[in-house]
Amino acid sequence: MEIKRAVLKVFNSVAYTASIQLAGDYKSMLEEVKVARNIPAAEMLAGRNLGVWFFDDHNTKDTLVIAVYS
Repeated sequence: MEIKRAVLKVFNSVAYTASIQLAGDYKSMLEEVKVARNIPAAEMLAGRNLGVWFFDDHNTKDTLVIAVYS
């Protein structure tokens, strides 16, 4: 398990998922990343910094946005 930094690109408030770009990785985006429900939708603005928890380093679908900060 590992926590990494990312930047929010798009937030889907219906599915409560996000498209994110990992810090330092300017070529790829992770899409449909689950967002913790305790994070208010109003805080999920494009460009905000995120804390992302990777439960399994080999499976990018097993990730969760756990924090948002500016």
